[in-house]
Amino acid sequence: MKTVLTDDMLKGYFKPDAAPGELARQVLLAARASAQASEKLLDRLAIQATTEGISLIRAERLGKPATAGARRLVERAREELYEYFQGKRAFFSVPVDLSETPDFQRRVLEAARRIPFGEVRPYAWVAQRIGHPRAVRAVGTALGRNPVPFIVPCHRVLQSGGGIGGYLFGSETKSGLLALERTTPIYEGCASTHIVCRVGCSSGRRMRPDNRVVFASVQDARSVGYRPCKVCKPSRAA
Repeated sequence: MKTVLTDDMLKGYFKPDAAPGELARQVLLAARASAQASEKLLDRLAIQATTEGISLIRAERLGKPATAGARRLVERAREELYEYFQGKRAFFSVPVDLSETPDFQRRVLEAARRIPFGEVRPYAWVAQRIGHPRAVRAVGTALGRNPVPFIVPCHRVLQSGGGIGGYLFGSETKSGLLALERTTPIYEGCASTHIVCRVGCSSGRRMRPDNRVVFASVQDARSVGYRPCKVCKPSRAA
């Protein structure tokens, strides 16, 4: 009985307000506008892959992957990007292939991949993480040449003073991505199975809408009896 009451309380708490305040309305409108703009960008994106993972994303014409395995990865990446731009995915599961990237840049990109969804870090943080604290400008150059934007989230890195900084697809797109991530839930739990997933998990798609509960963290979910999903492993992401 206690668990049922807890679930009802959580679902009621996270139920969208029929008459949201002006601030909430503006946030929702901005997120929708960002999603629409991002979807238009997705239509222009060309994606390349090797058999190991996604290797290049650009808004220009690219050759088609030579192998069936690489083509499947491209389709998977496109599907995950679409869900991400729709606010229905808080992580990417498609692998990336950075094997052709120079060592310094690869280390920079791997550091950027460790920035949690919805959070930001300054260029200096990345420089510190890779052991070159004075190489802030070089870090910015490496991020600016990111071969796999969106999936490798270089947009989560800002200038030390809080400025938006440069971005391959323009500062407006970068701002839009950050706004999108601020309004996308990260964790969702199922009230019938008491399993918590990262938003976008294949297991989470089977949740009935009336059983879906949004959580701010895995710790919050654990505190009311939910256990982490074995597929998307939200504890590892946290």
